Amino acid sequence: MVNEPTIDLEVGAPVHGGHCLARHEGRIVFVRHALPGERVRVLLTEAGDKGYWRGDAVEVLDASADRVPSVWPAAGPGGVGGGELAHVRLPAQRLWKRDAVLDALHRIGKLTDHPALEGFTVEAVPGDDVRGGLGTRTRIELVADGEGRAGMFAARSHDVIPLTCMPLAAEPIRAAGLFERSWRPGSRLHAVAPSDGDVLVLADGDEVRGGRRKVRERVTLERTYDYRVAGAGFWQIHLGAPELLARAALAAAALEPGQRVLDLYSGAGLFTAPLADAVGEAGTVHAVEGDPQAVRDARRNAHGLPQVRLHEGQVAQVLAAVRPVADVVVLDPPRAGAGRRVMEQVLAGRPDRVVYVACDPAALARDIATARTIGYELESLRGFDLFPHTHHVECLAVLTPAAAP
Repeated sequence: MVNEPTIDLEVGAPVHGGHCLARHEGRIVFVRHALPGERVRVLLTEAGDKGYWRGDAVEVLDASADRVPSVWPAAGPGGVGGGELAHVRLPAQRLWKRDAVLDALHRIGKLTDHPALEGFTVEAVPGDDVRGGLGTRTRIELVADGEGRAGMFAARSHDVIPLTCMPLAAEPIRAAGLFERSWRPGSRLHAVAPSDGDVLVLADGDEVRGGRRKVRERVTLERTYDYRVAGAGFWQIHLGAPELLARAALAAAALEPGQRVLDLYSGAGLFTAPLADAVGEAGTVHAVEGDPQAVRDARRNAHGLPQVRLHEGQVAQVLAAVRPVADVVVLDPPRAGAGRRVMEQVLAGRPDRVVYVACDPAALARDIATARTIGYELESLRGFDLFPHTHHVECLAVLTPAAAP
């Protein structure tokens, strides 16, 4: 254990998780609330016998030109998790995320000097620069502290810090008065601002505002798609993300009428209906989802699309049982990624292309590495800044059969 609670460090490159790398007497230190190139005073938060330490930059000795006053001070050192880049200019946040994605793909995916990574950038959602990246979240989760005040967990902790506002939330949620009222201590709160603008608030799963447990979402592509989604169910949280990702996935899939598609981790069907329209009634879309409520919603959302086949169950188990053949596979796995078993099952059918939507660069890198051992190669990669002021980044990778040597 170190004797001093603070140390002065020169901060290096960003890594995934919202940290920058630094070194102290040969030991790696993961530093939050700093920027590359800064000299900062770091309060050590984890400094035991591990091979690395963790710390928060509590004083800036030499500031980066990309540092700005935090747009969410409550998420600063000692504060809540979820806003670890709130002190960074938006363009610099995207460079940070670009570098973190490339770092994961280089180290874990072994994609050094890969042509698909040349010129890779993290793209802003249209309108975010005007908004300053604020007011974009249509879904937030809170927890009530011991006195019934709504707040969030401290970073890397189960301690609740009460809040008076949440600037990343969409305006209808900010106007819902969540921080002005008292809640049952320990309550988990889920607030949703769907496309219809009528805010739904659930406390421990019970509706306390909105008069319903379902919400309606609308996404406009070549035509308008209406979705029913469980209030506490999964849906992209950035107000512009559903349309942006659906367009990007469709473009990457490059479907033709009559083709066969696998839509894995399909949720309530954000991609399913547009994919079905793209292949037409002569094609098929097998959509696989493990959450029963999401499958019930997807069944309603895919009504009138006879080419859609819905499968409820864990993806690996469904693929093993059904063995659907696909020309194109679209998958949007959870943060842990698809994993080796699913990637092997997906690629065993030798699809023409795989469109992989990823919310974790490390998991994406692992799954790409698996694909490369099976004879698939990364054809293209896009990044999207769907989580401004946090370290999170969304990627869309296209994998195709590797050329014969």
